Amino acid sequence: MGFRLYLRALSALGACHFDISALDTLSDESPMVIAPNHPSLLDAIMILSRMPRLACIMKAELVDNPFFGAGARLACYIRNDALRHMLHLAVEELRGGSHLLLFPEGTRSHPLPIGTIRGSIALIAKQAHVPIQTILITADSPFLGKGWPFFRKPAMPIHYRIEIGRRFDPPTDVRRSIAELEAYFHSALPSEPCASSVAAVDEC
Repeated sequence: MGFRLYLRALSALGACHFDISALDTLSDESPMVIAPNHPSLLDAIMILSRMPRLACIMKAELVDNPFFGAGARLACYIRNDALRHMLHLAVEELRGGSHLLLFPEGTRSHPLPIGTIRGSIALIAKQAHVPIQTILITADSPFLGKGWPFFRKPAMPIHYRIEIGRRFDPPTDVRRSIAELEAYFHSALPSEPCASSVAAVDEC
């Protein structure tokens, strides 16, 4: 609810427009790994605002952050610093009926449209025997992406759009699964931020 209110506030201020309601179709689906590309710092907030019962793997430094850490620990988000423990907890969440949010690059996309995908996403999906559902996030500005200067003001409003991408069957071969994911993201995502004519509606 807090994330949804935050996005509503950004919309009301005219800073951003969000077309992210496509995520609602996933809420009642069977457990799967949710695998989005990661162009900006708002990506997790957008997804979690629509899928509140979503387990999430989070950078350990954010879990320890005085501003974000308390909420992350209350939500039982999974730290990414101990690989074996992280994998165990992630598989437990999926077997318990939750979806799992995991950005397959492990950080914001660089270079665009997609960076190197890590093997942990396929390993988790293989061990839990669940599919990998890709999510395509596009924006008409690189604001809050890797390399964006902290004090540089973007042109506003920024339009964000989320689409449901291809769903991959539970992996049997981790390396092949990673290669297929990378190839799919490269084919499905634009190499540059979307043109400002993106037809996005405020659906928060």
